[in-house]
Amino acid sequence: QEKRRNLTLAQYDHMGYPPGYPDPELEQYTAPQLMPDTPRVQLRLAGDKRKHNEGRVEVFYNGEWGTVCDDDFTLHSAQVVCRELGYVEAVSWSPSSKYGRGQGPIWFDNLHCTGREKTLSLCPSNGIGISDCKHSEDVGVVCSDKRIPGFKFVNTLPNHVENLDIQVEDVRIRPILSSYRKRIPVTEGYVEVKDGGKWKQICNTEWSVFNSRVICGMFGFPGEKKYNARVYKMFARRRKPSYWDFSVNCTGNEAHLSSCKLGQDTSLKSNSTCAEGLPVVVSCVPGRAFALTPMVGFRKAFRQEQALVRLRGGAIVGEGRVEVLKNGEWGTICDDNWNLLSATVVCRELGFGTAKEALSGGRLGQGMGPVHMNEVECSGFEKSITECYFNKEALGCSHEEDAAIRCNVPAMGFQERLRLNGGRNPYEGRVEVLVERNGSLVWGTICSEGWGTMEAMVVCRQLGLGFANNAFQETWYWPGEVSADTVVMSGVRCSGTEMSLSHCLHHGAHLSCPRGGGRNAAGVSCSETAPDLVLNPQVVEQTTYMEDRPMFMLQCAYEENCLASTSNQVPANSYRRLLRFSSQIHNNGQSDFRPKASRHSWVWHDCHRHYHSMEVFTHYDLFSLNGTKVAEGHKASFCLEDSECDEGIEKRYECANFGDQGITVGCWDTYRHDIDCQWVDITDIKPGDYIFRININPNYEVPESDYTNNVMKCRCRYDGHRVWMYSCHNGET
Repeated sequence: QEKRRNLTLAQYDHMGYPPGYPDPELEQYTAPQLMPDTPRVQLRLAGDKRKHNEGRVEVFYNGEWGTVCDDDFTLHSAQVVCRELGYVEAVSWSPSSKYGRGQGPIWFDNLHCTGREKTLSLCPSNGIGISDCKHSEDVGVVCSDKRIPGFKFVNTLPNHVENLDIQVEDVRIRPILSSYRKRIPVTEGYVEVKDGGKWKQICNTEWSVFNSRVICGMFGFPGEKKYNARVYKMFARRRKPSYWDFSVNCTGNEAHLSSCKLGQDTSLKSNSTCAEGLPVVVSCVPGRAFALTPMVGFRKAFRQEQALVRLRGGAIVGEGRVEVLKNGEWGTICDDNWNLLSATVVCRELGFGTAKEALSGGRLGQGMGPVHMNEVECSGFEKSITECYFNKEALGCSHEEDAAIRCNVPAMGFQERLRLNGGRNPYEGRVEVLVERNGSLVWGTICSEGWGTMEAMVVCRQLGLGFANNAFQETWYWPGEVSADTVVMSGVRCSGTEMSLSHCLHHGAHLSCPRGGGRNAAGVSCSETAPDLVLNPQVVEQTTYMEDRPMFMLQCAYEENCLASTSNQVPANSYRRLLRFSSQIHNNGQSDFRPKASRHSWVWHDCHRHYHSMEVFTHYDLFSLNGTKVAEGHKASFCLEDSECDEGIEKRYECANFGDQGITVGCWDTYRHDIDCQWVDITDIKPGDYIFRININPNYEVPESDYTNNVMKCRCRYDGHRVWMYSCHNGET
């Protein structure tokens, strides 16, 4: 049985476990016992980082910082480095100074670690300081972000090491005053570090506002403010604090405490460390979206400034591809030199904390439009990314190099109020929600009437599981928790952008669920990636024309409702006037776009000799300038396939012979202007100026990472003889 249990866990190991899923027990840290003749070294991670737990490996030995050469370096050596720094394990390593070139001696070359050594200096090598390398061969590592439980930071070198990184097991803000204890998020309290399994306060004698800025940033807050020191003085008198042995020295632009430097060794001052001082307190200012009281009066009086930066294509709040507004047009940032410093400027600007990760290579989908900035370099104190230096000359970046970020956001506790149950893996199941009933909290299910993609999107986001893959209206095959069978929430309607299901519209205490409870409770499956369909506006503009076509050539189109309703009463020899154009639909997301219906339920259309996989795939509408709809067309997904792909990408979908339908990432499906139904019937409209709109996936049947770019609008002029489009654009650009 035990063996079987391990196997089931192993099946999903590659997926990584979502937050809140029980982790394997981790071994407790024991301080290394070293022989007296072992060379004593200290380590740190430096350079151009994309995460706080990665960087160039630097070694302090003989009073000087130096680096490690990549010759013969392996993951075993990286493992020794990461564990010596207090991380559970190494994830990967990179040669050839990926994190920039270091300075000083190259202390280790041709390292041959087994991975079990207690310190890097115990690994066989050429000998400390003996190397034939240059700094272009400096090695870097990426460590897991989990810390070793009970990790105790030991400064093994008797002389004070300049610029040693801070290494502790964990950090927290602990609310002390009763008025702050119940508040979510926690914005004020003692800064405490966990070292050797014990929580300790920090002495405030050498504490600076820059240190506070870094701590607030780590917990998802863009800034810090003053607090009432008098109350904390009284509290510290009543309860004796236990202090950490060191002070902290941040410059203010670090993304995480572990990138700050260790200050003075405070334990040397006297037995009661922190003679004059008190425990460090920080008070943080949350961003607008997380503020405790939405200042309704202010919101009405002051319109929020037009943001110059936005995030797109991310699954959860505070992550996405970075887009900037320039000359009225949204564009992306190229990932050359993209690092945590620049990413943190964007995160703070948007009301989040510091950056957890700076992503490159279009990892959160590719944008459209221009690439506005390249080789961005920030000091870390800019109010906006648009104030940072960038290279105006260096162009030639493609959207394959779009930069993205993941920011630290405040812990709102939303994850604890929802769970998935009964699924085959942690990413699927019946949705169970925690609600208050008669003064106590109970788990229950959600009525699945009207349950769809948007609601599922919010569930997956709230649980930190990425995007919705599917929304289920029946879940009898997923036995959830028996005690949670009762329906406790009904009428849920989400716009898709909410952080928590409780923010969506729903019935409240008066439930109404005639059909969607019990075996038909709401369920979801989530996925780390999603497709993203975007229409190419230029193609529509360039291919628009008008055609008069006789009714006897429109029989198939008539049967598929592709003509205006007035076509019912006209003789077979009359003409219909059609506004025709091509549409080119790109998949810029991170996974393939597949129709929701599986092939056994596709409908055969005899007239056009093909299968429809989605009843409505696109809407084509013509509006008067005051917004009244005057004509409409629609496109059933009569065949989703890869017409063409970006260089190096293979086509996967082809409709011929009942083939698979879909659009591969990096490919596009072109509906040519000469295909049936690729038009709007404008027989009955008068000449004039109009607005033309195309809406892809209009019923949100298939989940996407970004629905804001599914709509394209053009200005349209029709003079009775000709028709043309201009100013075509996507989304809100």
